[in-house]
Amino acid sequence: MPHRALEGVKILDMSRVLAAPLATQLLADLGADVVKIERPGLGDESRRYGPPFVKDKDGRDTDIAAFYMSCNRNKRSVTVAFDKPEGQEIIRRLAAQSDVFVENFKTGTLQRYGLGYQQLAEINPKLIYCSITGYGQTGPLATKPGYDGVFQAMSGMMNVSGHPDGDPGGGPMKVGISMIDILTSLYAANAIQAALYNRDANGGRGQHIDISLLDCGFASLSHFAHSYFASGEVPERRGNGGFGGVPSQAFQCADRSIFLVAGNDDQFRRLCQAIGRTDISDDTRFSDASGRIVNRKELLPLLQETFLTKTRDEWLAVLDDAGIPNGGVNDIEEAIAEPQIIHREMVRQIEDPVSGRTNILANPIRLSETPVNTYNAPPLLGEHVREVLGALGYSDEAIHDFKSRGVV
Repeated sequence: MPHRALEGVKILDMSRVLAAPLATQLLADLGADVVKIERPGLGDESRRYGPPFVKDKDGRDTDIAAFYMSCNRNKRSVTVAFDKPEGQEIIRRLAAQSDVFVENFKTGTLQRYGLGYQQLAEINPKLIYCSITGYGQTGPLATKPGYDGVFQAMSGMMNVSGHPDGDPGGGPMKVGISMIDILTSLYAANAIQAALYNRDANGGRGQHIDISLLDCGFASLSHFAHSYFASGEVPERRGNGGFGGVPSQAFQCADRSIFLVAGNDDQFRRLCQAIGRTDISDDTRFSDASGRIVNRKELLPLLQETFLTKTRDEWLAVLDDAGIPNGGVNDIEEAIAEPQIIHREMVRQIEDPVSGRTNILANPIRLSETPVNTYNAPPLLGEHVREVLGALGYSDEAIHDFKSRGVV
């Protein structure tokens, strides 16, 4: 068996819900040993974010939400009451043996219990301590709570999504999935690996990583923000249209919708020839990329009326033959059935102690020497208490006593 890229890295995970647990899941997929700390009797609140709930082997609903299953595989679960002195000592012992500590409590919460960065760094100077919060560790809103939708609104992401004002259904629109949580998880996992490399390859120390969901959402504005810097104009919402070359757009066909991009002059000419509308490409208003951007409101209706004349599959075949980037606008069921998705094995079936077998989304990273090929089911609440605490030197009697007093 090939080794795994982060094999030997120990991560203490005191996070809940989505952004931070997804970051530690990504690291666990890459081989890190992730110990997830949960509240005794309750656990990560996302365990109850249902319906839908996971069904057991007899088809009955359990109390484990599908939401929790999405971001907690390949981890071990230990229940610890960190508001009790004995629980704090357990976490300190774990932190002393860990490479990385991840938490997403409100700013200052863990410090009150002796589990802040400076306090744990005294025990383990090589510790990488990653705090993932709504607004960051500093600033006027540092202690304010928040969730993904709030940050989509505040960061400007909502205002660049949705149909233009005046169109049916016009106005700012939240991205359907928790996009800022997902983006934040990628930034956090990237930062953790950078800090590990600096520590181990460059002779550095441990350090504190301060990740803010608002910062990550704002950074995701990317070329939208730079368009504003250059022009001073707030970008207009374009519904299902893009902000690069034109057309980069969803079009309604006779039955379903497609999305296509003709990103340069050659692609645009081939598009017009393929759909039988060379009159459009011959029009001087649309003959080059800048002209198509300036005159998009005149161009797009001409293309739309043409796409209404055939079905989605008919047009997809035409566009494929012409070499025009395109795809059907799929729902989740259709996306799962896409031959390319199937070929890439992006849906895997794994053994699960509750349901017997369950489907998961695979990690999209493909590494030739250290492949991501281990997918263990998300842990049951407190499943690994005895295993992890025993390795810390706690006796069976001590663990039994902890359980009787609600420490674990």
